[in-house]
Amino acid sequence: MGSNSICEKIAKAKAYLAIISLQFGYCGMYIITSVCLKNGMNHFVLSVYRHIFATIAVAPFALMFERKIRPKMTLSVFWKIMLLAFLEPVLDQNLYYVGLTYTSATFASASVNVLPAITFIMATIFRLEKVDIRKIPSQAKIIGTIVTVAGAMIMTIYRGPVVNIFGSHVAVNHGATAAATSGQHWVLGTLFVLGSCFGWSAFFILQSYTVKEYPAELSLTTWICFMGSMEGGVVSLVMVRDMKAWALGWDSRLLASVYTGIVCSGIAYYVQSVVNRERGPVFVTVFSPLCMIITAAMGSIILHELLHLGSVIGAVVIVLGLYTVVWGKSKDPSSNTTNEKGKAQELPIVVNDINKSNDIITLDNGISIIKLPSTQGGHINHATTI
Repeated sequence: MGSNSICEKIAKAKAYLAIISLQFGYCGMYIITSVCLKNGMNHFVLSVYRHIFATIAVAPFALMFERKIRPKMTLSVFWKIMLLAFLEPVLDQNLYYVGLTYTSATFASASVNVLPAITFIMATIFRLEKVDIRKIPSQAKIIGTIVTVAGAMIMTIYRGPVVNIFGSHVAVNHGATAAATSGQHWVLGTLFVLGSCFGWSAFFILQSYTVKEYPAELSLTTWICFMGSMEGGVVSLVMVRDMKAWALGWDSRLLASVYTGIVCSGIAYYVQSVVNRERGPVFVTVFSPLCMIITAAMGSIILHELLHLGSVIGAVVIVLGLYTVVWGKSKDPSSNTTNEKGKAQELPIVVNDINKSNDIITLDNGISIIKLPSTQGGHINHATTI
């Protein structure tokens, strides 16, 4: 019993550590892509290059480790992969990159905190998350979702004065940063970021269904990245007519493409699909506030961004609402364990009476079984329940 409990704790810790580690990776993405986009790289082109590098990075591992266990590709799975490649690589990322350009790295990462609430609502609609209003855990999840959305609205509507956390950086760059910030389409950028969250949530919901039908996470990640680069390439050729925009050099463009491709698409899609299959889509998204905290500090230090009071208040409200949802989810009963225990308690079955003339076995619980023809010395090899 002791070794089993230790193994269970280690298995649970792996899921937590994997998702938390991804937040550090996303923090780097917010910083690097913010610099890259503000230096002139087109977001459509960045999305295409990102998934080309992700495909190159993940495909060898899929061919090596899943060659014997990869299930057959069906038409249903293929269409799901096509839709997954549109929802996250094309829709979500391009909306997010536009919102990031209009706002800031800190604000964009903070707005993504509404992702768990959106995912929770969508998971409830598609019956991936159980909600019973009469129970306290379900009430906590509903209240937490409402509070999280309220926090996102505060960040959208109210900016407020500048919060001077790193005084030396703000003092040096106050004039230039304030001038740049005043010209940003803040509300429009926020709407783009929130729109990307809806696309990302839909991606997690569909991923939860797809990974059950195609349980080869590395191969699934490779397919999503490959189809995402193809679909994004078609969109980019329509939206970007200047071929010079596709040029890469030894600068932030190449760094952003490689880093986001390997870390935030290749590794992230794989880790998310594994955890999604085991814990569900809501668990995958619950640690996003950690990324906001890291990004706020790094954005202020590296990018010299100003942090506004509205962002701070909204972020605090979002975090409170988010972890109310997490608490409610942690208190949900494990129905799978209950069902397994119930099935185990039905055995053993004792035979009470045998009707030899009709070849029917009547059990002590009232169930009758038809005895099929035997192949070995009168023993029952097969039975059918009536």
